[in-house]
Amino acid sequence: MIEPLLRAELDELYADYGAALDDCRYDDWLDLFTEDCSYLLQPRENFDRGLPLATLSFESKGMLRDRVYGITQTLFHAPYYQRHLIGPLRLTANGAGAAPAAADGAWQVALEAPYAVFRTRLHQLSEVFNVGRYLDTVVRERPGERLRFAAKRAIFDSEMIPNSIIYPI
Repeated sequence: MIEPLLRAELDELYADYGAALDDCRYDDWLDLFTEDCSYLLQPRENFDRGLPLATLSFESKGMLRDRVYGITQTLFHAPYYQRHLIGPLRLTANGAGAAPAAADGAWQVALEAPYAVFRTRLHQLSEVFNVGRYLDTVVRERPGERLRFAAKRAIFDSEMIPNSIIYPI
């Protein structure tokens, strides 16, 4: 069970995550990750089989910054909007309780949350773009600091995806 104040803080972290991406506020999105974070977008089929192949895989905040640079400075595509709906959070089996704070105040928890991302192209109807679940490790590196993602895995359900995924899920 997650304490009510921590639950509210976790809910805010996930709401901030979706809002930053939906509003193209990539600097705010980057601030939600630790420096040595990982981000993985992987099909469920590969995840379930323990296969490492992923659609996107980044191993640090620096790599996420490079992706943001690519999105904002080099990619050309038909514009569209994304809208994230992130479901209720739950502790995963390997995160049955929040890890106790270390001597330096560091703390972490493993969470799962279902998500759906809708895409709206200009002058078209909205469509379901990507659906799956997040498997995340959330940390507080020092007392009094905000929660951040140390690891974010977006495991999408469909084996079929659009010909390109430009924005993070």
